[in-house]
Amino acid sequence: MFRKPALSTVSNGSYLQGQSIGRLPSLDSKKPSQEEKVVLKKKVTFLRGVSIIIGTIIGAGIFISPKGILKNTGSVGMSLIVWTVCGVLSMFGALCYAELGTCIKKSGGHYTYILEAFGPLLAFVRVWVELLIIRPAATAVISLAFGRYILEPFFIQCEIPDLAIKLITAVGITVVMVLNSMSVSWSARIQIILTFCKLVAILIIIVPGVMQLIKGETQHFKDAFAGNDASVMGLPLAFYSGMYAYSGWFYLNFVTEEVENPEKNIPLAICISMVIVTVGYVLTNVAYFTAISPEELLISKAVAVTFAERLMGNFSLAVPIFVALSCFGSMNGGIFAVSRMFYVASREGHLPEILSMIHVRKHTPLPAVIVLHPLTMIMLFTGDLYSLLNFLSFARWLFIGLVVAGLIYLRYKRPDMPRPFKVPLFIPALFSFTCLFMVALSLYSDPVNTGIGFAITLTGVPAYYLFIIWDKKPRWFRRLLGKVTETLQIILEVVPTEDNLKS
Repeated sequence: MFRKPALSTVSNGSYLQGQSIGRLPSLDSKKPSQEEKVVLKKKVTFLRGVSIIIGTIIGAGIFISPKGILKNTGSVGMSLIVWTVCGVLSMFGALCYAELGTCIKKSGGHYTYILEAFGPLLAFVRVWVELLIIRPAATAVISLAFGRYILEPFFIQCEIPDLAIKLITAVGITVVMVLNSMSVSWSARIQIILTFCKLVAILIIIVPGVMQLIKGETQHFKDAFAGNDASVMGLPLAFYSGMYAYSGWFYLNFVTEEVENPEKNIPLAICISMVIVTVGYVLTNVAYFTAISPEELLISKAVAVTFAERLMGNFSLAVPIFVALSCFGSMNGGIFAVSRMFYVASREGHLPEILSMIHVRKHTPLPAVIVLHPLTMIMLFTGDLYSLLNFLSFARWLFIGLVVAGLIYLRYKRPDMPRPFKVPLFIPALFSFTCLFMVALSLYSDPVNTGIGFAITLTGVPAYYLFIIWDKKPRWFRRLLGKVTETLQIILEVVPTEDNLKS
């Protein structure tokens, strides 16, 4: 079904590609010039790369409910240590991806690196689960937070209706996908603006917190390690929460082919972004404890709002707006990046061919962006989102661990591969062990949900043999698939990239 036997043709046998697409009246108005290649442009600068990483890591959690770590560590001091260590471990993972991004100069992130190291079966399983479950559910969850907090100022005295939240959420998702379909430059510019808003929001918390420390408000830091002792299971779960809070550092590797000077900009953007996020997260938590006791933090529904009400009065009304903007930035960055995974997987023959085509004038991977829209809407209105994410949270760390283990494997399998940026071997070894430890932890702490998630992931194996390996599909089926692809090309005004035509 997904293997590309041939690119789609119109009735006279000519390709629906940049030079021949003028045969279609709807596309005559602005044909690409003979000199202009129909490809994805290198429009991700260093600043845009930083905004993609920071903008997708920082979501709503640090403002609303950064209490998973405190709950499982039992003390202020230990929670701050875990926040710091998780930042360092995430930096290690990011550095591993920086090496992979500079020696494998293809977009697609996890998918591409697993394909290079371990072959097509594992790569297909990764993109299969991402497309059908993980990405729609994850997008719906962060979008629901956007919908809730954008409406918060209008429902101060009463509960926000669930239907209103979902309708606003649907509008937000649609706006993000339209934006990413229309222009790479504009989606990247808006991501920079939203990232700036997130950093301003964090500074609005950190600066008053520092002033509180200067005034001597340190009562919650006295006997910082006193309190409930972290249990044997509590500390690993705290690390699990911390690593989840930092996840998103890998998104720049999804768009490697669009990054200007990737050998320099990918490692630099990753390092700077991770330092900013780690310092920001730790100082934000320090600031919270200058005005809120650990007990109050654990029961607060929105920690940043509680903090702002204590120190800033009516200005606390602005906090939900900043949270909504933060969520919108995570939505935008996530869709921008993950659509490139689907684009590359289609280019490799692992997803329907239409997903590897781009718009003839806007040069955006339009089909790979909008394919998420119907799936996300279904999840939003009918799915049990949090259960799905619980089922599959282990899959994320399993495949990230495999990717980093693949880096070690490639060092021995392909020692002559050019590596402009190279990390010491202990870094990928430690990080891959951390990921696999978290997978084992999820199996131990929640075997039922993890087992269900494992079963869902394994559905990718028969799907691979059915859709990719089996090439004796009925002739009528192949014709139907070709006709659907051709029709979608005409409706969406998309064509294969020139690189695909040559391959």
